Amino acid sequence: MDDIPKSAATYPPGHPTQADIDAEIADIRKNKPTSSDPNWGDHRTLIDYPPYRSSILRHPSANLELVDPETIELASPAFGHRDVHWTEYDLTTQVNGEPQGERIIVTGRVTDADGRPAANQLVEIWQANAGGRYRQKKERHPAPLDPNFNGVGRVITNDQGEYKFVSIKPGAYPWPNHENAWRPAHIHFSVFGNEFTERMVTQMYFPGDQLMPLDPIFQSITSPIGQKSLIAKYDHDVTVPNWALGYRWDIVLNGRNRTWFSSVDGPEEDE
Repeated sequence: MDDIPKSAATYPPGHPTQADIDAEIADIRKNKPTSSDPNWGDHRTLIDYPPYRSSILRHPSANLELVDPETIELASPAFGHRDVHWTEYDLTTQVNGEPQGERIIVTGRVTDADGRPAANQLVEIWQANAGGRYRQKKERHPAPLDPNFNGVGRVITNDQGEYKFVSIKPGAYPWPNHENAWRPAHIHFSVFGNEFTERMVTQMYFPGDQLMPLDPIFQSITSPIGQKSLIAKYDHDVTVPNWALGYRWDIVLNGRNRTWFSSVDGPEEDE
């Protein structure tokens, strides 16, 4: 037991602890107006949310510029079924070997506020591997890379707005927001509409994750229903016996019960 380190990181004097962050989150919630409305709060991540220390980096660094949407569409990439191979939905078969970790299936529907399917939407995902490490140049988590897992996939929704991915359940990972800070297991989602400017980015979480109450990014969504919209549901009908656990996560693009989407383009939370 003596060979377990007290910490694998060094922190500067005065760096906040998890207890400090918890107290700040509780104080913000305490001072928010109360409401019996389950939709109370904000669906968006607050870019000035104090417990989320690096949120200042999400502010635009220059003044916004007005652009002609038609000009953007003429010069921007386009996509269709011929551009997305049908095998890209399966993140476990992109390399010759078998990736490490718990195999999962994530499926759901993309709809509008009235439940109408959003067909032909490009849905992209990216995630950490089972050890909580991304395959990217700026990665600082010392967990091992999985040579058989790239962590990216994409599909186009069918006529019913349905999508499906086969993947590995991502691991939690540390990030430098505060001392002993860990991000809950999550998968990043991007949804492109029929035009290149119609893009929404969000994150999907897993039910029962004990890190969600401690995570200032998840807690920066002050709407209870907004938080709930990001948590997938275990679905035994999706689960494949002796092969993979199934999760269902529906994405609502607009309306009162819309899924939370990031409102500001910014760096990854762990940069």
